[in-house]
Order: sequence, then C-alpha cells, then structure tokens
Amino acid sequence: MKFKLLIVFLLVISSSLLAQEKKSKGDNLFYGYQYEAAIEAYNKEKAKTPLKNNQVLNLADAYFKTGKYDDASELYMQVNKNDTIMSVHRFNKMLQSLSKNTDKEKVKAFLKTKSSLLATELLENAEFNYELLAASGESSDVKIINLDINTPQGDFSPAFYKEQLLFSSGRPQKSKDVYKPSGESYLDIYSGKIEIDGNISSSAPFTKIPESKFHKSTPYFSKELKRFFYILSNTQGGDMAFDDNGKNALAIGMLYENGDFRFLLKDLSTSFYYPYFDSETDRLYFAANFENSYGGTDLYYVFTNNGQIMSAPINLGPRINSPGNEIAPYIHNGSLYFSSDVFYGLGGMDIYKSNVLKDGSFSIPVNIGEGINSVADDFGFIIEQNSEKELIGYFASNRPGGKGGDDIYSFKLKKTPGLKTFALKGKVVNLSSKDGITKAQVRLLSREGEVLKETYSDDDGSFAFEIPWQKQVTIQATKDRYSIFSAAYSEEGMEELQKTSYNMGLAMLDDLIETKEGKKVLKLGKFYFDKNKSTVNANITTELDKVVDAVSRFPELQLKIETHTNSKGSTSYNKKLSQKRSDAIKIYLLKNGLSSSNIIESVGYGEEKIKNNCTNGVYCLDFLHKQNERTLIEVVE
Repeated sequence: MKFKLLIVFLLVISSSLLAQEKKSKGDNLFYGYQYEAAIEAYNKEKAKTPLKNNQVLNLADAYFKTGKYDDASELYMQVNKNDTIMSVHRFNKMLQSLSKNTDKEKVKAFLKTKSSLLATELLENAEFNYELLAASGESSDVKIINLDINTPQGDFSPAFYKEQLLFSSGRPQKSKDVYKPSGESYLDIYSGKIEIDGNISSSAPFTKIPESKFHKSTPYFSKELKRFFYILSNTQGGDMAFDDNGKNALAIGMLYENGDFRFLLKDLSTSFYYPYFDSETDRLYFAANFENSYGGTDLYYVFTNNGQIMSAPINLGPRINSPGNEIAPYIHNGSLYFSSDVFYGLGGMDIYKSNVLKDGSFSIPVNIGEGINSVADDFGFIIEQNSEKELIGYFASNRPGGKGGDDIYSFKLKKTPGLKTFALKGKVVNLSSKDGITKAQVRLLSREGEVLKETYSDDDGSFAFEIPWQKQVTIQATKDRYSIFSAAYSEEGMEELQKTSYNMGLAMLDDLIETKEGKKVLKLGKFYFDKNKSTVNANITTELDKVVDAVSRFPELQLKIETHTNSKGSTSYNKKLSQKRSDAIKIYLLKNGLSSSNIIESVGYGEEKIKNNCTNGVYCLDFLHKQNERTLIEVVE
C-alpha cells in the first residue's frame, strides 16, 4: 500500500458485505490489494469469458500499480475508446501510463483531441509545465539527506514542532495491530530532534497527542494557536466506525495545549488528509475525497475562527486540482506547495508550487523540478527559515535507495526552491481616462524577438501570465486604434516587475485627434513663434513634444505640417516666413525621433488662408490678427 496518499483508498469492508456481492477471484484479489495475483486471475478469467468494463479497468489499475505501464495504457485506451465509464481519475492514470512509455508529444497530441472536454486550466497547466521542464536543462544540485530515523516501514508527513520534527510511521508497536492492506502497523505520530545539519535524532512516539489503537497521522502544529491538527480513524465505543457500505474513513481532529480534543471534520463516508492551518487567513486547508472532486483527492479549505470551522469546504478549483490526486498543502512566503500525481509531472507524485494571489486565486502550479522531485513519488513538502537564515525543509519519497517504502529526506537551500519563472500581472489602461482597455493584445517577446506568450486583457483591462525564466524580455501591448506599448527588461528589471502590478498605458488615436478647419489634426495647445522669427522656442517645443510622443505610440502616422501668418507685412514676406517656420518644425521633429516617412509635407501658406476679415488693408485689433497665426499638424494617414 502506498503511503503517499495516506491510504486514500482506505476501504475496510466487512465480511458480511463481501458475502452479499458475487465477486470473481480477480475482483477479490484486486480489492485485497494483491495486484500481481489479480492480474494472473483476471487473465485466466478473460480466457474463458470477456471481462466486464469495470473488471477491465481493475486489471488496468493492477498493471498500473505494478509498473506495467504498456499493458495499463492499452487497456485504459480500450475502455476510453469504447464507452464513457472511465472516470477522470483513471483518465489521468491513462495519460501517466502513456507518458512513461511514449513520446510526450503523443500525449500532447492526444490532449488536443480532447481539449473541448477538458478544463482550460488543466490544458494551460500541462502546456506550461511541459515547457518549463523542457527549459530547465540540467538537474538541480540540491543536496538531500535520507534521515537516520527512517525505517523499513513507511515514514512520511514531516511537520515542524518547536525544535522537533513530527512525522508519521507504520513501524511496529505493541499497542497497535497490523493494518492488513499495508502489512504494517496502524499509523502513529513520532517525533525527533532537529540537528544542525538537518538530520533527525532520538525518534520516539509523540506523547502529547493521545494514543489510539487505529490510525493517527499527518500532524500539523500551529504556533499561533498552539494547537495540533491531525487525522485519525473514525471510531465508536473504542472500535472502528463504518458507514452503511462498510467503509471506515479518516477524520481531522484538533488538540488544545491543555489536552482537550474535538473533531473538526468528520464523515463516515469521506476521508480527510493532511490538515494545514494558515494563521494569516484563518483557513484550514486539507485534502479530501469528496464525490464532486476533479479527480481523486482534491485540496479544500474552510474558514475558521481561531480553528473553529465557520464554513462549508471550498474546493481550490481546477487551477490547483486535477484529474489526479492532490495532497499535502503547505503555505510558505506567499506560495502554496502541494503534491500531485497529475500526468505531466516527472514521475508518480511530484511537488508543485503556486503563488497565492491577492484576490485569493492561484497562479499556475509549477513543478519544483528535479532534485527534490524524482521519477518516484515525492510528497509532504515543508520548509522554513532556520537561525542561520537558511531555508531548511523536509519531504517524503519512495525513490530508489531508501530504507523503506517511503522515507523522509531533508534539504537546505539559500533561495526558494523550484524552477524559476517570470510571472507578470497588471492592467492595460487608457492613458486619458485611466479606464481599463478590454481585449488588448499583450505579448512577451524573447531577446531574439520570438513570441513567448500572448494573451488578451479581461473586461477591466487586467492580464496575467507566467513563463519559464528568461535572460531578457520585451513586454508589448496594443489594440486596434490604440498606441503600441513596448518596453524591454533585463533580469534585474524582471525581478522588480514581479513585486507589483504592472500597468501599461495606451493612447487611443481618437483621443489625440480633433477636427479643425475641416481637417483631422493632432490635438495641440495654441503656440506662437516670436515676432518675425522662425526659431522654435520653449513654448513651441512643449507642444511639438506631444507630436513626438504621438508618433512614438503610432509609428505609422503620416503628417502634414502647415503654418499660417496674419496679413501684416507683405504677402511674399509672410509666405517665406511661414515656410521657414514649417521647415523649422520639421527639422525639430526629425531630430527628436520622427522619420521622413512620418512627415510627407511641410507647407507655409503665409496669409493665403485668413480665418476672418483681417485681410490686407483692413484694420483689425491684435487679438483678431492672432487668430490667423496658427500651426496645424494634419493627420493624413
């Protein structure tokens, strides 16, 4: 029996119930966890008469449990093709089997054929993790230590308690009977002293939690509440309690420092696993096998008031939960760590990391990579900072070279574990109104200009994405009739960007243009040249810089510059003066970023297009003459 799921399929079925149902020899062996014998029996039965679909799936599961992935995937595919009896949990096993024995590209191709039936989050998670693991390159050099306290029995679910490490084990005890499905003792909680090097010494049964004849496991100690959370078998009158189907499940209990105990989550038909209490949000996280799960066991939380449950269980959703099993939630430094046997990992069960976002949602869970993860089952990850400002952590694994079925390993790190990613979130907003822009295209480009990721902003302009770490990225945003935003960042800049919301302002072309004298022109403040001068003064440059900014946002703009004078002075002089002024504006713009393709013409009209009656020989006040002195930057294209 695999301890990684903490007896997820914990079914203790009474003999009277078994007697009521007629089962084949293969069925009895399968439900008794004797998978090799079940395979042999099912194949003998199949030679005489075809197996029922549920028996075919049992045989596929038996092949899967014994590492015969070719045989398992063939049977899973057979059932998947013929009918819809296969659960999403077995669908995950089918993909796991295919992943172990075929090219991942074939798995990806299969996923595409089923994309309309699968959760969008599952497909995104798979695509991202495939990409991330492919980009990670060499294996991690993290040093892990197999703890001295490990035994030939299963040792798992480490938890911090002051200067000690708590853990669960199936090692033999006089006070506990053998649990038949595992062949080991009913689970109990042990403790050991944490040494400087991270190893654990002097392990012994943990006496602060009351004894139980049956399962007692996966502890978590809350420093803030000074209480223990752990799981234990449902009992009644000192004996195991069963539901109407003969099933014994696991409950979550809470123990106060003074020894008082109360059940928090208890249901004879539902098992609860791996409690974790987050003091910042007053949430109790756990894994459970509710019937409405996305796969096998899912992660949930309940709101509490100092540990007392105040809400119904809330599923963490398809961004976290998958067609596989998710267990062992643990939050550190704003990130949720958990374990999953979803098909796109390195092996059976891997450890993943997801950032907890401000709105309570989660980023794409990322595989923390080789070293801590392996091709075997890796689960029950915990981590904290020690007195030497190092990160010290523990997890369980059944990887080769261990002492038992599941062993506990320690590790030390200088920085947060996991494959490095670049996560960006923010908004695309209108520069004028500051409102969010919906359906704006947002892209991340590599140093070479390759599109790494493309998405579109939501109704409020928000966007978010995550990619494997790059040495440099360019962030772009644009939308039809809006300007282009583009900015490049090195690694140092990328680190800073992730710490805050990243807003990109786009100018709407319609906000920059107005109609004057029957023409579409750029919106500029009124400006004047000095009397009889064609020099661009400070007041003029302020307005011309708006032209430069507009063209930088809309590089394909084509403009026509036209200047006008009043009627004072001779007609020929005014014509020459206005042409000089247009040319001076053109020169300034070309020097400040515009190209010749942006300016198709610069014209000085002199007094040819007087706006009022102040023509030659007509007496007018100065303010009326001023109305004729103007410059227009016409938008031709």
